[in-house]
Amino acid sequence: MSKWQLQDAKARFSKLIRQARKQGAQEVTVRGKPAAVVLSVDDYRRLQKKRPHFVDFMRHSPLRGADIRIERNTSPVREIEL
Repeated sequence: MSKWQLQDAKARFSKLIRQARKQGAQEVTVRGKPAAVVLSVDDYRRLQKKRPHFVDFMRHSPLRGADIRIERNTSPVREIEL
């Protein structure tokens, strides 16, 4: 990710936008500290895309209903003196 100082980002806004579209996210700093990130609209939309909840994901798994036996190892990992 490229870094831009705020004054450079303001002065070269068109270039900042072009680089965000071609190279990905661009970080803008204020007094040397990260303040904002400029993204292309495609990257932004990809991040905003709805993802299913984990439970819904598992319900639609192709392994749903398969006879899988999972056994838990109950042996202690290490001995502890109390």
